[in-house]
Amino acid sequence: MSHWRLIATTLKLNGICSLAKKNINRKAFLPCRNYVSPGATEPFLSGRNSSYVEEMYYAWLEDPKNVHKSWDLFFRNATAGSVPGQAFQTQLPDFSGGKTSLIQSHGLTKSLGKAEKLVEDHLAVQSLIRAYQIRGHHVAQLDPLGILDADLDSFIPSDLITTIDKLGFYGLYESDLDKVFQLPTTTFIGGNESMLSLREIIKRLENTYCQHIGLEFMFINDVEQCDWIRQKFEAPGVMKFTSEEKQTLLARLVRSTRFEDFLARKWSSEKRFGLEGCEVMIPALKTIIDKSSEMGIEYVIMGMPHRGRLNVLANVIRKELEQIFCQFDPKLEAADEGSGDVKYHLGMYHERINRATNKNITLSLVANPSHLEAVDPVVQGKTKAEQFYRGDTEGKKVMSILVHGDAAFAGQGVVYETFHLSDLPSYTTNGTIHVVVNNQIGFTTDPRMARSSPYPTDVARVVNAPIFHVNSDDPEAVMYVCNVAAEWRNTFNKDVVIDLVCYRRRGHNEMDEPMFTQPLMYKQIQKQVPVLKKYADKLIADGTVTLQEFEHVIFAFAEGLSRILKGRLEMTKNRVVDWALGEYMAFGSLLKEGIHVRLSGQDVERGTFSHRHHVLHDQDVDKRTCVPMNHLWEQQAPYTVCNSSLSEYGVLGFELGFAMASPNALVCWEAQFGDFHNTAQCIIDQFISSGQAKWVRHNGIVLLLPHGMEGMGPEHSSARPERFLQMNNDDSDAFPQFDGDFEVSQLYDCNWIVVNCSTPANYFHVLRRQILLPFRKPLIIFTPKSLLRLPEAKSSFDEMVSGTNFRRVIAEDGPAAENPGEVKRVIFCSGKVYYDLIKERKNQDLEKEVAITRLEQISPFPFDLLKVEMEKYPQADLVWCQEEHKNMGYYDYVKPRCRTIVNHTRPVWYVGREPAAAPATGNKNAHLVSLRRFLDTAFNLEAFEEKMF
Repeated sequence: MSHWRLIATTLKLNGICSLAKKNINRKAFLPCRNYVSPGATEPFLSGRNSSYVEEMYYAWLEDPKNVHKSWDLFFRNATAGSVPGQAFQTQLPDFSGGKTSLIQSHGLTKSLGKAEKLVEDHLAVQSLIRAYQIRGHHVAQLDPLGILDADLDSFIPSDLITTIDKLGFYGLYESDLDKVFQLPTTTFIGGNESMLSLREIIKRLENTYCQHIGLEFMFINDVEQCDWIRQKFEAPGVMKFTSEEKQTLLARLVRSTRFEDFLARKWSSEKRFGLEGCEVMIPALKTIIDKSSEMGIEYVIMGMPHRGRLNVLANVIRKELEQIFCQFDPKLEAADEGSGDVKYHLGMYHERINRATNKNITLSLVANPSHLEAVDPVVQGKTKAEQFYRGDTEGKKVMSILVHGDAAFAGQGVVYETFHLSDLPSYTTNGTIHVVVNNQIGFTTDPRMARSSPYPTDVARVVNAPIFHVNSDDPEAVMYVCNVAAEWRNTFNKDVVIDLVCYRRRGHNEMDEPMFTQPLMYKQIQKQVPVLKKYADKLIADGTVTLQEFEHVIFAFAEGLSRILKGRLEMTKNRVVDWALGEYMAFGSLLKEGIHVRLSGQDVERGTFSHRHHVLHDQDVDKRTCVPMNHLWEQQAPYTVCNSSLSEYGVLGFELGFAMASPNALVCWEAQFGDFHNTAQCIIDQFISSGQAKWVRHNGIVLLLPHGMEGMGPEHSSARPERFLQMNNDDSDAFPQFDGDFEVSQLYDCNWIVVNCSTPANYFHVLRRQILLPFRKPLIIFTPKSLLRLPEAKSSFDEMVSGTNFRRVIAEDGPAAENPGEVKRVIFCSGKVYYDLIKERKNQDLEKEVAITRLEQISPFPFDLLKVEMEKYPQADLVWCQEEHKNMGYYDYVKPRCRTIVNHTRPVWYVGREPAAAPATGNKNAHLVSLRRFLDTAFNLEAFEEKMF
């Protein structure tokens, strides 16, 4: 006996009375009657159906029109006292006309038993439809990577027809698939058709609820709202776009994608929290704004976290690109000082014409801190104020959009608090559209360790907000959902959530390596075709656009690695090198001479700042790589370049051991940022700095430590040069004798060498000198970041040919050196700050009055060369200038040694940043202000008058 046939026999004569007893504060139900035959029943009122019948009964009590006429008839007869089993019998189904095919498809006649079977089958189909409406999202194809379930429950509901045998759950069989069923009023899958075959019903339900959109709305306790959503998504053919709409969507995807591409190439060493993996968010937000503007919205107030913020500022708010780019590049001057925060926290207010509606629209993106979701109530308060002062009591002119991350949306309590403000009279903003950028990960935390709910959006259920999950790799599905969300907010003045299920192509930020913690996910991401290419291919295939039209839209963008290699070829033709090419030539020349070169560290194959590219990867074949430096000469030594694990302590110790056993090899370890070497401090202190003194063991390991104050914050700026200099074994008060080969003897006596090169040529020479010396000493090199691509920081081949060598000091060679008696100030410096100084000197037209000399080798201290420079300018102030804070950097090491050179007869003034606890600021504006301040001091020739040293 089937499931439905079994339960049809279990409800006794008091079944309908149980409904009446549950009816509290509703229309009174007539008293139940006792019947002579206690076994008489309504065969479908039992078991699993009882809750469904109860729901239908409550709906009927509210308004008989809420239910099908058959249910209206049943409840009228039941309340009038019909004998159980006969409540439907006063009017058998109408088999005439259009219903004939339905009866024939079921093989039924007008007999009472067959009619009851027909009702039972229809009830089963109604339950099936309802199952898809409630639980279809559990099997929707939401993950663009195709590796995760749509939610954390990881189950397939048993009442969804994922396989044919599951029809048995409803007492249906494969033979029933072509039977025709009357559709209930609770579905719109039929469109203009009132009857469909079971096969077609299942197909349409799967297309609506189990594809790239997952709907959660059946928990809403308002029939009108549920029907509105059902009609928007179930009606056949609703998700169709015109060719013009598709082309607009494609163009928006191009702008979103190419903006990120440009920033990634131009400022590879800057954090920007790019949108790669969810590029569709830009057209999504623009669609919401377009639709809202169409319905009368004049002002949209937005809040969002840092991911994708720059893209939103550029392509949604329409902030001037120059204003965005100046946050990256201090050489580009901003029109104002800005808010003083990092670029991905900044806000913007802008009024413009909405191109889709030709109406004025004002967009405001509220500035926010790093504290995720803290901006939510602020946005709501600002929105409420704008509505209040405009008299917009229904939110028809002003609205808010909140963008969230998945982990923060589920984890931050302020989200729950803000939702509970949404319907309070003095706090409501008449509905907010929430867009969740669902990376399916929080920084490095797996969702299974980050929340207990199936979805990150489940918090929205507390206010009956519908939740639309959508696969972000289906741009048209995303656009449709956004249109519906905007209409929902305008129609019902209630919150709605769009869950953009996407991925992060690069990790938490551009400096983060996600493969260490999510290898499977990121292996798939590496193979993932970008959404722009997918959608462009689709439109080209269906003839919406031609390949030529698409190429015209996308225009000429750089070709990635091939562009870099072509750029290097062009430099060789011009006989110049940048840092990457200078390093390449140093390594290559040593390989030719039979010297094994080994380079190890995090991301060294490509380089943290995407400048090196010593390993080329086949873009189509996994694990197929090429190391060109191993194919330069027939009899060359091998070159080893290897990305290390996320470890400094262990890897630096390993490389130290490698160098110990291989004194004739150049062994280099590079930190991702110089700041991170402090986690290997034990190796540096106990082995590298003091190893020779303790154990009489020479070691020639090279530490490459990216260093430079560029507003990137206290953990991405300083390699802590003061620590290395403080551990140097030379005496600041002892003036050395310049006998014999002073340079080599100094190197031999020191415990390690510390340099900060300002040119690629000097970097080339110091690498070669390290292996060509007749002894081994550790070499600490503070390597650049912004200088990697600074046009002024290039060297000529002439500085690297035979007869040239490493320059411990690079003296002034401009107009000031031609007339040293007229020079009023000599500025000594090291590293990147030199380029800031020469630019400022030129701007102030002080090239004759101020000489600038660079210390390339800081330790051992070049007493001999600096003595010459100081004596050359007898009337000049002696100034040490550094970009580091006064209690850091080189000043405390340089000052006493310079004073020793002049026998304490001349002061050595300090110019640089003030003392501080942290090595750098993360506030770009504060960084630029402090730079401006010390540059002004450096070239104020009266700055030290009447001051005591």
